[in-house]
Amino acid sequence: MNRRGPGLLGTVARTAVVAGTASAVGGRVRQHQQEKFAGQQAEQAAQAQAAQQPAPPAAPPADDTISRLERLAGLKSQGILTDEEFAAEKAKILSG
Repeated sequence: MNRRGPGLLGTVARTAVVAGTASAVGGRVRQHQQEKFAGQQAEQAAQAQAAQQPAPPAAPPADDTISRLERLAGLKSQGILTDEEFAAEKAKILSG
């Protein structure tokens, strides 16, 4: 018999690999989006709660800026923020 392609078994194996890869990538994207959304919700809840409470005494501005930048870097290292989001938020912190 003269074959010209991978045959049925090869085609099935290739399809399984492609489907598995697509499933894994889709799962990672979905997980990243859920983590990012959860972080945004937590931040919004914290802001809403902070708005309802009297403001604590102000800390020195340098410490606040550093802590905000450290928290932002942590979110980026966890994969919650993209490079573009990180850069935009960092610019806001440093300009304010």
